[in-house]
Amino acid sequence: MCGIVGIYCNNSINYEVQLGQMMDSIVHRGPDAAGQYVGKKVLLGHRRLSIIDLSDRANQPMFSHSGRTVMVFNGEVYNYREIASQLNISTNTHSDSEVIVEAFEQLGPDFVKMLNGMFSIVFCDVETQRLFFFRDRLGVKPLFYYQQNGVFAFASELKAIEKLSDFQCNKSINKSAVGQFLHLGYIPQPNTIYNNVYKFPQGCWAEYDGSDLHVHNYWSLNDFVDNPVFTSETPALDYLQELIESSVSYRLIADVPFGTFLSGGIDSSLVTAVANKVSGGGLNTFSIGFDDAKHDESEKARAVAKALGTNHHEYRMTRHDAIDQIADMFSYYDEPYADSSALPSMLVSKMARQQVTMVLTGDGGDELFMGYGMYNWAQRLQNPLARTLRKPIYLASKLLNDRWKRIGLMFDWQKDDFLPSHIFSQEQYLFSANDLQRFVGNKPDVTAMVKGLSEVDHLTAAELQSVFDMLYYLPDDLLTKVDRASMRYSLESRVPLLDYRVVEFAAGVPVNMKIRNGEQKYLLKQLLYRYLPKELFNAPKWGFSVPLADWLLNELLPLREKYLNRDLVESAGLVDYSSVEEMCSRFYFEGQRHLYNRVWALICLHQWYANRMM
Repeated sequence: MCGIVGIYCNNSINYEVQLGQMMDSIVHRGPDAAGQYVGKKVLLGHRRLSIIDLSDRANQPMFSHSGRTVMVFNGEVYNYREIASQLNISTNTHSDSEVIVEAFEQLGPDFVKMLNGMFSIVFCDVETQRLFFFRDRLGVKPLFYYQQNGVFAFASELKAIEKLSDFQCNKSINKSAVGQFLHLGYIPQPNTIYNNVYKFPQGCWAEYDGSDLHVHNYWSLNDFVDNPVFTSETPALDYLQELIESSVSYRLIADVPFGTFLSGGIDSSLVTAVANKVSGGGLNTFSIGFDDAKHDESEKARAVAKALGTNHHEYRMTRHDAIDQIADMFSYYDEPYADSSALPSMLVSKMARQQVTMVLTGDGGDELFMGYGMYNWAQRLQNPLARTLRKPIYLASKLLNDRWKRIGLMFDWQKDDFLPSHIFSQEQYLFSANDLQRFVGNKPDVTAMVKGLSEVDHLTAAELQSVFDMLYYLPDDLLTKVDRASMRYSLESRVPLLDYRVVEFAAGVPVNMKIRNGEQKYLLKQLLYRYLPKELFNAPKWGFSVPLADWLLNELLPLREKYLNRDLVESAGLVDYSSVEEMCSRFYFEGQRHLYNRVWALICLHQWYANRMM
């Protein structure tokens, strides 16, 4: 795991100091080593966190044996030994990096189809100075790029691009991204909060020739959706077990101490159980608990750890911890980001890094096997009666208590609204498209999202919602959260459930194996029960959340006064102040607690503005 940066310009000498500044800004991603390549037009920088082959020979930038290609690479490729064998690559190191650059030189861009891993990779042809970019299939590892006025740059984090003098002279806010953020709580690809800065798409590769970035798709989830290989449960379950045990085994390849994040839920418990089996027992596990008992699931994690016999570590998160962590969260996420579960994610990463350098997580299970309540909402809102009565239901709910007000918001959509994003936003208590007409003057731009789902519109509403989450919520919120939280403390996180083989299998699994008799994640649960007693998982799960509504009314109340005051909101000009004032009044004084995440999103947006644009 590492951090990468680079610049393409006509005179590379003028940018060497800035390259160093970009590298310094992401030292947390790679504190073990640093390296640079300076060509005629291309500069590459690398910060290394040593996980596989700890020797200096595995440092980057790395040249191919021929010297024709130089590479910087963030991530891990787990099947590098098999690739070396298949392509008859002789290596001087034990690292995946050497195999990757040689495979690219042999096969060109098609080499990426052989890779099983998480990665953002950039190659430079030394002679022509052309650049080639590759990002993993699910978007586990980040990659941003900037293009304006003849300067092209890329980096693992936005904060590195912010170091460019060209960017500083021309930076401006992407107003479309503001609406998207308030609607979803994150900014979906390809947008970022800045104009002329973009997220490189997952499952794609591209060539930059000095003028244009030519992007090509090499993998698409749509190709595997609704294409079942198994139609009966037992063979499907056996194959899923084989895939996940293979995936976990791959992701335990490391030359450093490792462990797992264990929340006590289905996904992390399955990953932990398999990892404990594969590693021979005594696995390090890490969980976090809250003083607020309603949100505290540490007891579940302890029970799973006890059943497996792991070496369990637990951290108790207090309200004061949250307050102390918020400044870090705002700093390390670089653009407006409203997922408050980043706070416990950062704290558990900090704790784990004291013991290990790499962890496995359970991310992806809910999206792959339909574990969210929003999938039920998607099915309900497809009912013709619900569509016909949506307006009367919404209006009636406004006269009822806070719980019914929150439910009623699900029915507040227009015929031309994009239903998957509406369901997501209301499940997360965020701004609907109708709200944003008042707050920012127009509806959120979800054109790219609609296009991304256009090829799979024959699916059921629940399936479509799941695909939406895989394409946007997973890479741009959940995986972003874990990447920034773990790399803040130089901790590598790996995601076994997002091995592309598992994803392709799950995409084709019939819905009746994912949800059966109202039970969500049915198939994944049946696999878990092969490793752990079913009785451990009878209680409902809250998720990796914090009691944010309560905190906003108490310890975090000063954030409202600091970031949602008239002077700042009107100076930023991103939203209508009178609408902000009315929203705060309803939350703080009228008892409408379901609005807490909207207030939080507004705080996050204006904190970002105050610290990045003023």
